[in-house]
Amino acid sequence: MPDDAQPRPADAPEIPDGVAAPTAVSMREHVGQILDLIRPAIQQDDGDVELVDVTAEGVVTVRFLGACIGCPSSAVTLQHGIERTLKEHIPEVRAVHSVA
Repeated sequence: MPDDAQPRPADAPEIPDGVAAPTAVSMREHVGQILDLIRPAIQQDDGDVELVDVTAEGVVTVRFLGACIGCPSSAVTLQHGIERTLKEHIPEVRAVHSVA
């Protein structure tokens, strides 16, 4: 593990090896696959997340739904849950932002 890497939280989803590596054509699909694996943890708290966009530059945009709307913890979920997991499994992801 790199010196600046943080350990995976105990409740973080395990990403199976069978999830395909991204290509220029399938990066959005790969991001969607990873979000599908993260989603159950978010849904446990009556929230959800929707993939809005993935740019060629690696910027992912998501929208929080349900209980996540206006939740003060959504920023932590975005940074330490969604963004960290996506970057860990898809090195081309440079940033993750949320929109209303």
